[in-house]
Amino acid sequence: MKEDQLNEEKRLLVQRLMKRQANLSLRVGAVFLVMLLGIPLFNLYQPNIANMNVSGFSISWLFLGVFFFPITWFLSAYFIKESDKIEASTATESAKGDSQ
Repeated sequence: MKEDQLNEEKRLLVQRLMKRQANLSLRVGAVFLVMLLGIPLFNLYQPNIANMNVSGFSISWLFLGVFFFPITWFLSAYFIKESDKIEASTATESAKGDSQ
């Protein structure tokens, strides 16, 4: 009986971990998709602004060539940092549950 209860608690803990990580993945993925799909849509619907020159580049090329890569790195770093926090809090919850 005790072992079944322990297995159920662990299953629920893993389920919460997976749900929180899926939520994080969806948030980061949504930002990336908005950015990825937003560039061509911006070029399509705002061509005058997208073709304005800034330092010899059009705004759309400046974003693609200069800002896109660092933003992608930032999203990756954010995902890893938040994922580590989720795993650490889950490990803490698990340790508290094991000690009881």
